[in-house]
Amino acid sequence: MRSRSNSGVKLDNYARVVQQTILRHQDPVTGLLPGTPDQPHSWVRDNVYSVVSVWALSLAYRKNADRDEDKAKAYELEQSVVKLMRGILQGILRQLDKVEKFKYSRSTSDSLHAKYNTRTCAPVVGDDQWGHLQVDATSLFLLFLAQMTASGLHIVYTQDEVDVVQNLMFYIEAAYKVADYGMWERGDKTNQGITEINASSIGMAKAALEALDELNLFGAKGGPGSVVHALADDIQHCQSILTSMLPRASMSKEVDAGVLAIISYPAFAVEDMSIVNMTKEEIISKLQGRYGCCRFLRDGHKTPKEDPNRLYYESAELKLFENIECEWPLFWTYLILDGIFINSPEQVTEYQEALEGILIKQKDGIRLVPELYSVPPDKVEEEYMNPHSVERIPMGKLPLKWGQSLYILGNLLSEGFLAPGEIDPLNRRFSTIPKPDVVVQVSILAETEEIKELLLENGIEVETVADIHPIHVQPSRVLSHIYARLGRNPRLGLTGRPCRRIGVLGTSKFYIIRNTIFSFTPQFIDHQQFYLALDNKMIVEMLRTEIAYLASRWRMTGRPTVTFPISQTMLTEDHTNLDPAVLATLKKLQDGYFGGARIQTGKLSEFMTTSCFAHLSFLDGKASGSMSRHDEAYDAADDADDERDGDGYVHELRCDDEADDLAQYLDHLLAHSAPKKAKRPAKGGLGRFKALATKTKEMVSLKNKAQDLGVQNVNMYLSNKLFRSPQPSLNLNLPEPSAQQDSQVPQVSVTSESGIPRDASGAIDYNALAQLLKDTQSLQDQADILYILFKDKGMEWDTNLHGKGSTVRTLLTDLYEKAGELKHWGLIRMISGMLKKKVEELDSACSDLLAHQKHLTVGLPPEPREKTITAPIPPDQLAVLIDEASDNNISVAILTQELMVYLAMSIRTQPNLFSEMFRLRIGLIIQVMATELAQSLNCSGEEATESLMSLSPSELKNLLHHILSGKEFGVQRSVRELDAGVSPAISIHHLGNVGATKSERAGISKLKSDMKMRYRLPSIESLDIPESIPAVKDTRQGQWLRRRRLDGALNRVPVGFYQKVWKILQKCHGLSIEGFVLPSSTTREMTPGEIKFSVHVETVLNRVPQPEYRQLLVEGILVLTMLADVDIPSIGSIIHVEKIVHLANDMFYKDQKDLGAEEHILERDPSTAVCRLLYDSAPSGRFGSMTYLTKAVAAYVQDFLPSGSCAVQ
Repeated sequence: MRSRSNSGVKLDNYARVVQQTILRHQDPVTGLLPGTPDQPHSWVRDNVYSVVSVWALSLAYRKNADRDEDKAKAYELEQSVVKLMRGILQGILRQLDKVEKFKYSRSTSDSLHAKYNTRTCAPVVGDDQWGHLQVDATSLFLLFLAQMTASGLHIVYTQDEVDVVQNLMFYIEAAYKVADYGMWERGDKTNQGITEINASSIGMAKAALEALDELNLFGAKGGPGSVVHALADDIQHCQSILTSMLPRASMSKEVDAGVLAIISYPAFAVEDMSIVNMTKEEIISKLQGRYGCCRFLRDGHKTPKEDPNRLYYESAELKLFENIECEWPLFWTYLILDGIFINSPEQVTEYQEALEGILIKQKDGIRLVPELYSVPPDKVEEEYMNPHSVERIPMGKLPLKWGQSLYILGNLLSEGFLAPGEIDPLNRRFSTIPKPDVVVQVSILAETEEIKELLLENGIEVETVADIHPIHVQPSRVLSHIYARLGRNPRLGLTGRPCRRIGVLGTSKFYIIRNTIFSFTPQFIDHQQFYLALDNKMIVEMLRTEIAYLASRWRMTGRPTVTFPISQTMLTEDHTNLDPAVLATLKKLQDGYFGGARIQTGKLSEFMTTSCFAHLSFLDGKASGSMSRHDEAYDAADDADDERDGDGYVHELRCDDEADDLAQYLDHLLAHSAPKKAKRPAKGGLGRFKALATKTKEMVSLKNKAQDLGVQNVNMYLSNKLFRSPQPSLNLNLPEPSAQQDSQVPQVSVTSESGIPRDASGAIDYNALAQLLKDTQSLQDQADILYILFKDKGMEWDTNLHGKGSTVRTLLTDLYEKAGELKHWGLIRMISGMLKKKVEELDSACSDLLAHQKHLTVGLPPEPREKTITAPIPPDQLAVLIDEASDNNISVAILTQELMVYLAMSIRTQPNLFSEMFRLRIGLIIQVMATELAQSLNCSGEEATESLMSLSPSELKNLLHHILSGKEFGVQRSVRELDAGVSPAISIHHLGNVGATKSERAGISKLKSDMKMRYRLPSIESLDIPESIPAVKDTRQGQWLRRRRLDGALNRVPVGFYQKVWKILQKCHGLSIEGFVLPSSTTREMTPGEIKFSVHVETVLNRVPQPEYRQLLVEGILVLTMLADVDIPSIGSIIHVEKIVHLANDMFYKDQKDLGAEEHILERDPSTAVCRLLYDSAPSGRFGSMTYLTKAVAAYVQDFLPSGSCAVQ
């Protein structure tokens, strides 16, 4: 027998270590590893990490096999890995009902368990008795499932299990907005069971989704049916939230060593090297000690000061744990692996040497990694005084299997038994390598031949929908329905992907479905219920945003392709030419540069070779049965189709219960050849690409399906109106009812005789009022009358204007169409508010903002009315909350929704605009916008509010962007920019006076003034809008007041402000702001860099309703914080900040008086008694606000300073 080589002997030694420390604990039945020998609980996360070393060892044996026994050993180790991974899968299979529920509810009570019974895979604790929701544990399991499958292991056996894995991907895909308990199972660090959004969970989910996307779970032996799919948009959402969070780990943890797992091995989830390095430096500088790293600051786990008899901590006791947190050697094993992957031998050696010094040697020579090192109880005071000076003692599990496993893995890699690529077969480690520039391909399609001709006249050559055959173009909602079939498995009770909107990364690929090529139009063109899509400038703006997003986020092979349809609504009113905004954009696209991205325009067929393709094979195999079964029905439908111009064929289909609606729908698309389609646009001008999915039968079945699944907002995805016709036809002046009414679903339920007109026995004769609708020509007057009917009689009241069925709702819907055609934005918004239209993306906009750690408030301050949103809520509840907060003021409610969408668009593309702002107060932003307009247009608050309502969506977004960017935009420029929007608003009133004499006679003018009373933004009066501002002086006057008002409304504070507040709180008992105290005890719970602390300070500041006064208080606090650096132990008990500001104000007033200023210049603000001139003075200079605030602080704190100390003066 030949002798064993040196490497063979070393490997055998590692095999002995693995056997002794890990494998001997493996359960023979389930394959799971218990937490401790006497407690049969198996944690998912610990199990996966523990088995990594076994897998690595099997790969090393396979690679360095000296003899046959080595191959046998490799196989045996591999099977142990498979057994453990399948044990976890068994635990999950028993909780599939939770997976199904969680996809919709994202509730902690519906989450998969974090640990299972080692012997039976059954649950070990109740749903609410443990912090089970840990997205990172489920994601870690999926990530290694992918890596191990790619290395050749067979873990998934059946198609049912493939569906389970696919549904687990849906379970983690929304990680970026799911607040969970995180890696340490505690959630918020006060340990009171509060969930929070954790960077470690988002990063691990992103890595798992990327690793599994397009992976065949049956390995080399699998067919197309065993491939799983992830959606690129979810991955990118996780990516952007992660980038915006790091180096912070969550709301309550400003730094957490667990994040090492996502910036390096195993997840490699962060693509920006600078963020990776910054995060690593933060962890090492703040958390590293002599025995490893702490998990996070003020972590009380196993410290001598922790009370073992209760689970939670009191907020104030967290300060006790400072400097005595336990240190975990585990994190050094991560840093060793990191050194290996970034190829830094110095880092590897440094940490290996440090680790060797603290490992615990057994008699048999095996070195064990202890769980943690704690300060001995008798040495606590010494450690407080001199951190990192005391000898610590090992505690907890010995070994910690998770750490032991990573330690062995690090040794195998550093000694050359394995190359990094072998334990990372999916090449996650290359994620930080810079990507080449993306070229975005844009294909412009004309909806009809006429539009194609118009484009040709302008020198733009395009194809129509019919020309591009055999490629099918469909709206993006069809893709949502197709993806809803992914992972569907009735036997297991799994419904597939919730029908959520598909983002621009998803619609920029070509899809091969049943051997046919499909292309999908982007989501923003698919707006059906909300008015943003009526504004062509807004469509163009959205196109720009989406293209810029594509250029920066595209990570797939092949180029992204955007299909941009030009429809009837993008023409001018007389349909003779293209809307100028659209035309200018098309011309820009031809230049090859748009929205900061490189563009290539051309025909869809030319892009075939360079585009990204996705093959959705999951529709092939499963639907083949229904395909053959329904063939004859399709032939029949074909004949019928010729007679009926293609509108009736859907009803011909027999719909068996098992038959898949979508399969039929696709068969149908494929059965109809292009020539028949070509006739359609000319005949009916059915706008919006004949999306067959929205035909009635399909709609009804999809709606019922969705309701069975408990999807709350089904109408968000399925249009209420099948197609919007190019020209809304009902003019209220015409007596005959329009034939169009039947095509609108809402009215069907209305026509039942619900509202019987009653005789008016009071002030208003409603029937007479309804008759007035016929008399008046002005749309504004019609809307005002309908508003009164809506307020007093309700939506379903039948006006009997054109016979039965002319309810207020019908008339409002028709008026909406009319106003939309005329682009009369003030009316469109008002009617949208009455019809309770919701923005389709409202909830996703809200969760986008929340996921970037911004809290939202809606409604106008102060508090009970201003409502704060801190966690994602379902769209219906969100809409109700906005209505309540707006005091049921329609205009405010609709503007709030609109601004939420624009803020989300901005945070997606320019997150840096929002730095140092933790709470976005939408009510205040609306107020500030009105003030800006009032100053720009030199008008009263009421007129400014009307102008604001009449701005088109794109102008409103523009104004918001200017306010956010914080740059000075002078009034002159702002007027010129807004003129376009404001002048139509004014000229519309002139237009509306056609029927003035009639409406005067009818007493409408009185009603109009009532309307104004009802409509006004509630507290627009309190905005101190000056009556008139001389334009010449205005370059300087009012500049600082505006600046303070904007910063106050946006909660913008100087960089590092909150950390300074934290320091000053250490030296006093608290800060009092207008009667609300910020106690110094908050610093005992929270650390200076915590978002939670910043939000806490913000909450107290937000009690101040006037933004400019709030900003002066911030300046006062800033001067105060300078004292924190002066060497004084205390500056008194509670400091009243508003007193300091008033002191400064009095000094300012006195100085100005002495200089002979006139009384009217020194006018005081009635609500705060502060001189308006002080609000408008620059911070620096002899008469600057800072000069006076500094004097005031010195005077205020004088008593607390040591006697004879004049340092501050």
